[in-house]
Amino acid sequence: MPHSQSIGTAATLRNSRSVARLFGDLKVRPKLMVLHNVFFAILVSGVYFALYPYLPDQAKTNLFIVLGAIYVLAVLALETTIMPLYVYRPLRLMLSADQATQHGDRDHELVDESLIPADEIGQIMRSRNATIIDLRKREEELEEALRRLEAQDRLVSLGLLSASVAHELNTPLTVLQGSIEKLNENTHDPATLERLARMLRVTQRIRKISESLVDFSRVRKQHVEPVPLRQLIDDAWSLVAIDEKAGRANFSNQVASEHIATGNSDRLIQVFVNLLRNALYAIRPQGNIVVHSKKLHRNAQSWISIAVEDDGPGIPADVLPDIFEAFVSTRLDAKGTGLGLTVAEGIVHQHGGTISACNRSQGGACLELTLPAAEVRRAGSASCQ
Repeated sequence: MPHSQSIGTAATLRNSRSVARLFGDLKVRPKLMVLHNVFFAILVSGVYFALYPYLPDQAKTNLFIVLGAIYVLAVLALETTIMPLYVYRPLRLMLSADQATQHGDRDHELVDESLIPADEIGQIMRSRNATIIDLRKREEELEEALRRLEAQDRLVSLGLLSASVAHELNTPLTVLQGSIEKLNENTHDPATLERLARMLRVTQRIRKISESLVDFSRVRKQHVEPVPLRQLIDDAWSLVAIDEKAGRANFSNQVASEHIATGNSDRLIQVFVNLLRNALYAIRPQGNIVVHSKKLHRNAQSWISIAVEDDGPGIPADVLPDIFEAFVSTRLDAKGTGLGLTVAEGIVHQHGGTISACNRSQGGACLELTLPAAEVRRAGSASCQ
C-alpha cells in the first residue's frame, strides 16, 4: 500500500473516532433524538423508494405526504410523551437524588419507591437506594463507634486520675478515722457520741468511695449476696440527709420489705445515694421524693424494679437522651461532674440489671432500675465485675 494511502486511511479512522466520540458525549436526550430521526428517516425512505416504481404519479405524491406525516407524528409522540415519561423522567429523578446526596440533603437523596419503574432503569434506581441506605447505616454505626471510643478514652483518663485521687485520699482518711475512734474512746456525752458515730460512718463511706474510684483503673470482683432493698435505701437516704436541704424534703421509702435483690450492697448503695442526691438537688424546698418497687417476671427470671421519683422540673429534653453518657450534666460545677449517672449505670450493668430515665406525666423525673431478684441466683456464690 502506498504511503499516501496509508496516511489517508489513518486520517479517516481518526475522523470516524472523533465523530463517534462527539456522538457518545452528547446528553441522552439529543442522542436519542438523533437516533429517532435517523431511524424513521431510513424507514420512511425505504418504504417510499420500495413502492415508488409501482405507483402512479398522483399516488407517489400522496405516499410522500402520508409517510412524511407518519414520520413527524412518530417523532413527536416519542419526544413529547413516551421518552419523557419512561426514560427522561427516571433519569432526572436519579440525577436529582444524586445532587441531594452530594449536598448532604438526606431528606431527598432517595428516589420515591412509587416513582420507580419495573424496567432496567428501575433496577438501577432500587440498587442505588439500597446502596445509600446501607451507606447511611454504616455511617451511623461508625459515628456510634467513635462516640463510644471517645467516651472510653475519657474514662481511661478518668481511671488514671481516680486511682491517683484514691491513693491521696487514703492517708488522710486513715488519720481522720483514727482520730474519731480516739475521741470516741475518751468521750461519754451521748450527744457527742452520736455525732462521732455519724462522723465515723461518713468516714467509712468516703473510704468505700475511695476504693470504688480504683474500679475505673482496674477490674475488681465484688462479692454478691441477698440485699434487702428497703433497708439499703434507708441507709442511702441517711447519707444524703447530711445535706441541709434534706431536712426540708419529704422523703418516702415505699419499697416492699420482702423485695430482696442479688448484688453487692456497697456498690448498690452508691447507686441509690447518687439517685437520691440528684432528686434532692432537683426538687424545691418541701419537695417530694418517693421510692417504690415492684416485682417483675421477664425471660423466665424474677426481677425487682425500683423507681426513684421526684416532683422537680424534670430532665431537660436535650439532656434526657444522653443522660447516662459520661460528663453529661446540667450542673457542671462544684456540685456535679456529669459522672454520677455514668457510674450508676456501670454498677447496675455489672449486676446484670438495667437503668432508665424519663419524665413523669405529672411533673418531675423518674429513674428506674431493675435488679435480679435474690431467688433467681444462688446467694454468696456469684461475682460481678
